[in-house]
Amino acid sequence: MSVLSVVVVATPGVSSFHLSIPFQVFGQPIDGQHYFDVQVCAEEPGIIQSEMGLFLEVEHGLELLRQSDIIIIPYWNHPEEKPNQLVLEEIRRAWHRGAEIVGLCLGAYVLAYAGLLDNHRAATHWEYEIDFRSRFPKVLLDNNSLYTSDERLITSAGTAAGIDCCLYIVRSHCGSSKANYLARRMVVPPYREGGQAQFIERPVPVNTRDEKINDLLDYLRRNLDKPHDLDTLAGFTNMSRRSFTRHFHKATGMTVSEWINIQRLQLSQELLETTSISIEKVSELAGFQSPVSFRQNFKTQYNVSPSEWRRAFRGPEPLS
Repeated sequence: MSVLSVVVVATPGVSSFHLSIPFQVFGQPIDGQHYFDVQVCAEEPGIIQSEMGLFLEVEHGLELLRQSDIIIIPYWNHPEEKPNQLVLEEIRRAWHRGAEIVGLCLGAYVLAYAGLLDNHRAATHWEYEIDFRSRFPKVLLDNNSLYTSDERLITSAGTAAGIDCCLYIVRSHCGSSKANYLARRMVVPPYREGGQAQFIERPVPVNTRDEKINDLLDYLRRNLDKPHDLDTLAGFTNMSRRSFTRHFHKATGMTVSEWINIQRLQLSQELLETTSISIEKVSELAGFQSPVSFRQNFKTQYNVSPSEWRRAFRGPEPLS
């Protein structure tokens, strides 16, 4: 295959980590052969300062985008600001002539501001999901995937997901064996299961403005391993069942079953990460009806099994 031209667009305040990913992945020879030619450009050539204070001297301007096969926006540190119109026009023009446009992490904002992601799937860092959806309602945001690819528009989730994304691009152009070779060389998995769901923080209310509900929440946290029904919990608060469910939802923004399920899942996470007890015992202590129910709920919420979660977040036993 011919060598593909990869151009990385550096912007003031760019993330040093994200900027380095394309060079680490595409800049290395594979079995002694170069499949990609990586260069960097900027709207204004010269010295670019990263968010960590590192300085990068950039020789080329946006003219490089006009002949490139793959254009990578590694980061955008001003989600609330629309990029310069010249940058947006250049990447739009490049996409229409057939180039692949890649936005790593918050770089997806640049593609969205250019209008390229309208009615296309996209990913970005989970912390910016609400902001991204509000700014770009026409984009089909996937808040779980580590990366997405839709009609030569490729976007990734936060930070290390940029590596997964770039390895995917190598895999799509050069095949799995070449991507696996690079992954082994970088000492990273060639493909990660699970997506962003396992990393997203999903806080639940600790205290509300309703003292009766607060007392109930404290009670439930201490008794997650026990079964609960609406009539008993309504009696705990001295309310009718109908009044209780209305007050609970108003105070927490959730139904009772949703709140309890999230709390039980969070407790199970803690047990998986900090103990070596069996999955069955974790299920019992977290209050699930059965290990099967626990595994189903956990897989639905995080897209990985409890065992996979434990391997990822607890790690091996420390060396003696």
